[in-house]
Amino acid sequence: MSNVKGKVVLITGASSGIGEAAARLLAQHGAHVVLGARRTDRLEKLASILIAEGGSAAYQALDVTKREQMEAFIQLALDRFGRVDVILNNAGIMPLSPLESLKVDEWDRMIDVNIRGVLHGIAAGLPVMKKQGFGQFINIASIGAYAVSPTAAVYCATKYAVRAISEGLRQEVSGDIRVTQVSPGVTESELADSISDNAARQVMKEYRRISIPASAIANAILFAIEQPPEVDVNEIIVRPTASIA
Repeated sequence: MSNVKGKVVLITGASSGIGEAAARLLAQHGAHVVLGARRTDRLEKLASILIAEGGSAAYQALDVTKREQMEAFIQLALDRFGRVDVILNNAGIMPLSPLESLKVDEWDRMIDVNIRGVLHGIAAGLPVMKKQGFGQFINIASIGAYAVSPTAAVYCATKYAVRAISEGLRQEVSGDIRVTQVSPGVTESELADSISDNAARQVMKEYRRISIPASAIANAILFAIEQPPEVDVNEIIVRPTASIA
């Protein structure tokens, strides 16, 4: 707990799923959590709950595809708490479909949120962490960063990109800043809600019957943060025990 208490942790996609679960767990362990997402009504409710429970929380509307909004999000943390210890690049979408469906707008949106969103988090946070001389990026990837499945080609491509970006960043900032990639298997979340392709939605419904709770991923995030400064946990894969993929 001593390695988490008092840390300033910024969380994108904090209004539900893994982001919300991480915010709750980290606040319970004494972190100052800064919450970002597009649904500010949910952020306001979550922040109020965390504060009522004795935690520390701030929030701000955030669309990770907008670089200026990410920069403002970082500035909020600096203004409120004076530093940035951890940026959890968690925001993501997963509108699966066969490539032949040509849902190009959905491809573009996945690229913007899943890849550009992570890069915007790095671009806004890295100068701050370099100036401080410390910090940690935790990027949420997926088991889709290791294997591709039908209807998930573009989604997996974005998560392969997160994996490559995370490893490249780790090598470049080695010695000052920690970089962790967390890759969840099937996890309870609202990701599947964005699937517009009926066949893909049905397949995902069956696949998600063995889902693990978002709190399981939050525990992995906590583990990575609470390590001493000289320990950098680079990759964590968390799957349901029943998973074969």
